[in-house]
Amino acid sequence: MTKKPTLLERLKHCVLLADGAMGTLLHRSGISMDECFDAMNLQDPDAVLTVHRQFLAAGAELLETNSFGANRFKLTDHGYESQVAEINAAAVRLAKQAIAEVQNTGDRVFYVGGAVGPLGIRLAPFGRTQPEQAYAAFHEQISALIGAGVDVIVLETFTDLHEIEQAIKAARAINPNIPVLASMTFTRDDRTLYGDAPREVAQSLTEFGADVIGVNCSGGPSQLARIGQIMRAVEPDVLISVMPNAGFPEYINGRVMYPATPAYFGDYALAFRNGGMNIIGGCCGTTPDHIRAMREALDNPDRQPIIVLPSPGQNGHEFAATDEQPTPLAQKLAAGKFVFTVEMAPPRSFTAQKVIAAAQMLRDAGADMINVSDSPMARMRMSPWAVCHLIQDRLQMDTTLHFPTRGRNLLRVQGDLLAAHALDIRNIFVVMGDPTNIGDYPEAYDKYDIVPSGLVKLIKRSLNVGKDQAGNSIGQPTSFFVGTALNLCPPDIDAEIKTLRKKIEAGADFALTQTVFEPPKVRHFLDRYEELHGKLTLPILVGMLPLYGARHAAFLHNEVPGIVIPDPIMKRITAAGDQAPQVGIEIACELLRELDGMVQGAYLMPPFAKYEMAAEIVEHLLQPA
Repeated sequence: MTKKPTLLERLKHCVLLADGAMGTLLHRSGISMDECFDAMNLQDPDAVLTVHRQFLAAGAELLETNSFGANRFKLTDHGYESQVAEINAAAVRLAKQAIAEVQNTGDRVFYVGGAVGPLGIRLAPFGRTQPEQAYAAFHEQISALIGAGVDVIVLETFTDLHEIEQAIKAARAINPNIPVLASMTFTRDDRTLYGDAPREVAQSLTEFGADVIGVNCSGGPSQLARIGQIMRAVEPDVLISVMPNAGFPEYINGRVMYPATPAYFGDYALAFRNGGMNIIGGCCGTTPDHIRAMREALDNPDRQPIIVLPSPGQNGHEFAATDEQPTPLAQKLAAGKFVFTVEMAPPRSFTAQKVIAAAQMLRDAGADMINVSDSPMARMRMSPWAVCHLIQDRLQMDTTLHFPTRGRNLLRVQGDLLAAHALDIRNIFVVMGDPTNIGDYPEAYDKYDIVPSGLVKLIKRSLNVGKDQAGNSIGQPTSFFVGTALNLCPPDIDAEIKTLRKKIEAGADFALTQTVFEPPKVRHFLDRYEELHGKLTLPILVGMLPLYGARHAAFLHNEVPGIVIPDPIMKRITAAGDQAPQVGIEIACELLRELDGMVQGAYLMPPFAKYEMAAEIVEHLLQPA
């Protein structure tokens, strides 16, 4: 009789298909969610055996024992704390019995995975349970599983790296040669509950000594494919496991339903295999039908993959450095879409209802995002972080945070950026900021430690790679998309181009410009840049300030540095009289049409909070020609 290859030997040659959701099927068989599923190994072994048989019949090769919660902490809740060893040993025995029945009728090779879940309590520093207490609990459970003869220890659905480290240590102490699969679960934003990204998880699990690392539960196959690819890119030599839920759960008529179909899982089985995953299976909501669809897809040599996973960068570094999806702004600029963004000032009080309502109007008109300024004209207003967060949270609309360097020392700069990132703000527009001597508090602190080009460099080359300015780790990289200021109609073009080059070399992703009333000067600027450095590839969102009237135009022309309004436009807005605001909208639309092909978007700055003017401009320009 041929000796069965070890699990790790088997994984060198082909993908291994695991089973699906034990808990889902036990519940469907009539066992209440209030019952202790692990105790069913003793109380209703036939129910557990039936689930194993169904998954084996569907084509699973790795059976996980019904022992996910069979540790002393969770069993205490049901009064079974004295039966840890007995329940775990019974779980292994039932899985082996089901496999023995199948092996009597075929030559397939099967493996038993000892399922170990988190303890259900929080470890220090997030809770009161000490690491040695967790280690003891894992040691007790894993000893019983290994003693009963499992082929691999499957640590799954963990959220805390501190906790899974103790589980791995316990397994290694009991049997240094037992294969250990260590899998964690992630929230919708591709982070664990404690904020760790796939990059850190992959590195940590490998350092802890896991033989197979991976992700389970979380969302559906799409999310886990993305996370699995990141892990593969970070640790190219380690084995990877992915076991997704059948989509995000939905509550329908009081029942938990999972939307992902078996056919969808079949398509992803090929994608997982072609993406370099080594063990694939299912978690919550996955049934024998899902596993059967995956088995049929893997066994069909003629089936062509429908879903192709994205390729990581060379050696995985590009993929691993940015675990998050690009911002909507980044995606639209990359796709060549002309972007409309509108500048809004935060309110002077703590209520933001008017700002939210205006942002909703702009979104409905077709604006892509909102730019939130920071204390314009050095006047006291609500923090723009809060406004960005409220707009994103309530309207699901992209925002850009104006981030002036003036009035911030280097410590505050970095702390404020980390705070913005924690609020899910990713687009940052770096500016110098208005001097305080023109505002409400002329004696306020006005110094700064870093200029805009230096801040762009700090963000892109330090924070976005996981370090602060001093080189200390910040735990995980930020994912800021950074904009910079640009004057397309400067008095000294070469000097402005020299400054722009510094910002581009620092890593700027896009530029917002001062308002433009003379498109020929924009063409001249771009031609001069191309003459010196080649074609400018940095996306430009051109500033556009619709004129409200003759007095407004005269003020801008005579008192705002850098703004020149040509005589034809000045005469036109003056002659408009009471219709000046409408004429101002028409002029802005004409200028933007003239700039089409030279810039990649419009940065609208409506005067006097007349956001309806910006909405009308966007609607006009979005209408078919």
